[in-house]
Amino acid sequence: MPMLAPLVRSGLRLRTTLGLSDDLLADLAAGRLDLVISTIRPRVRGVQADPLYDEEFLLVAAPSLALAGVGPRELAAAPLVAYAEDLPIVRRYWRSVFGRRPAMAAQVVIPDLRGVLSAVRAGMGVSVLPAYLCRRDLAAGTLVTLAEPDEAPINTGYLAVRSGALAKPAVARVRAHLIEAFRAAPTY
Repeated sequence: MPMLAPLVRSGLRLRTTLGLSDDLLADLAAGRLDLVISTIRPRVRGVQADPLYDEEFLLVAAPSLALAGVGPRELAAAPLVAYAEDLPIVRRYWRSVFGRRPAMAAQVVIPDLRGVLSAVRAGMGVSVLPAYLCRRDLAAGTLVTLAEPDEAPINTGYLAVRSGALAKPAVARVRAHLIEAFRAAPTY
């Protein structure tokens, strides 16, 4: 949102909606939204998308829950805090780092990554979170990473727009501004 501040100061009227990528992309295709930042590659007819950023994922916990010799077996016994019941972020991490699906279910589900971060910081369990969200806590020592894979799992975010929507000057302006702002931003 801060990236859009200059446009709002110059008069842009902005309305936002949060949700799961599939739902947001369906709303985009149906004409209920103008732009979507999606964590999945859009495969919806009438929607075009550009890669916008790559976010790196980290397996984190409060220092009091740090485990020695962390592997899938040790982690299966730890309480898990997740964004959703089906563990989309945790599954991606497990497959990439451990070569398998996670064997555990979430003990705590919070459909907001900032909420997941707060729960992990409070010692409720371990989780997989985007690095950009954890940087301050890792630097302050309120979170620790539990694994150091050779190559951290990433997820690409896409900026999606409905075909024909770029004919609207405000939509074209916001899209161009976001692409430029993300290119100039530090990596995620």
